[in-house]
Amino acid sequence: MVNYNKFTLDNGLQVLVHQDTTTPMAVLNILYDVGARDENPEQTGFAHLFEHLMFGGSVNIPSYDEALQLVGGENNAFTSNDITNYYITLPAVNLETAFWLESDRMLNLAFSQKSLDVQKNVVCEEFKQRYLNQPYGDVWLKLRPLVYTKHPYQWPTIGEKLAHIEDAKMEDVKAFFAKHYNPQNAIMVVGGNVTFDEVKALAEKWFAPIPAGNKYVRNLPEEPEQLKEISETIYADVPLNAIYKVFKMPGKTSDDYPTVDLISDILSQGKSSRLYRNLVKENPLFSDIKAYNYGSLDTGMFVIEARPNQGVSVETADKAIWTELEALKANLVSDDELTKVKNKYESTSVFSEMNLLDKAMNLAFYQLMGDANLINTELEKYTNVSAQNIKSLANQLFTNQKATTLNYLAK
Repeated sequence: MVNYNKFTLDNGLQVLVHQDTTTPMAVLNILYDVGARDENPEQTGFAHLFEHLMFGGSVNIPSYDEALQLVGGENNAFTSNDITNYYITLPAVNLETAFWLESDRMLNLAFSQKSLDVQKNVVCEEFKQRYLNQPYGDVWLKLRPLVYTKHPYQWPTIGEKLAHIEDAKMEDVKAFFAKHYNPQNAIMVVGGNVTFDEVKALAEKWFAPIPAGNKYVRNLPEEPEQLKEISETIYADVPLNAIYKVFKMPGKTSDDYPTVDLISDILSQGKSSRLYRNLVKENPLFSDIKAYNYGSLDTGMFVIEARPNQGVSVETADKAIWTELEALKANLVSDDELTKVKNKYESTSVFSEMNLLDKAMNLAFYQLMGDANLINTELEKYTNVSAQNIKSLANQLFTNQKATTLNYLAK
């Protein structure tokens, strides 16, 4: 059970406090309700660019990292299609430093041309290294627009194309910041050896004076149901053929999400999972095959990623994948198999509750979903999933007309 209290400042900043006296440390986590889905289709990659820009110093604190290192702190951030998340861990006695740092960059990010040029260069190099100059690196640049026809999940967080980052202008960057990085659009979680009163006083001191800004109202196009199979084949300089098969799935807030999550575990969790056991070990058609899901807030992706062995045709490989999916649709999962994946989920869940930073991040994300207490009730939803739920949902998800397949083949 994760205990927490919460309050909201007059400017709209939501604050959650989790007291844990067993540690000398504290964590301050700020989730901004902005991700790649909120970008202008002509200016993608901005949310990720900001993840870098936010470390370029603020008006009163030119060197963010240096100030934090002096008090024994560490920090990092990540961006997804849905959110941007920044976090600091430091000794609890130095908690005020974290408030000072985070409030100053929320209020006064330093928009120098030099910082913008430096960070644009860093992001462009990352784009080239990870997405353009690496085998299979551009797969999501090609696959996402195949899967999504309307929703802005059409591009990855790095952006749709390099030019969008290269051409980013100062006025566009400032406008993006003003629109999204304000108290009304943020959730702060403070955890560790802290008290509610201490956090409330620090929040009032450092964040309450920041203007609320305008509330961003999200109005994204809904992704329509897929009614016909999509398939594309590309050739590239890669060592082995690869198959990516995607089915649209319910978003994170759906009641069906735990069922889909368990389906991916049944297919692909460990050496005793179905895909590994049947298609790598006993009938070695693949060198590697896995199933996973993108736990997006809107319509997500259930992905089967596979590398057929040399000499195995794409047709044979594809048929083998469908055989496994049809088995899920035709037969109830055994009690043993279902219990195993539920136990695995439970142990992962309990383990994450032992980590202070994980708790803070989860509280922030569940609060964004509408109820921070999901951190305490989510496990029950997984426990309640039945074999019949899995069979029913497999029949809804895994049909030919809902499949998008990218065959990524060696030249």
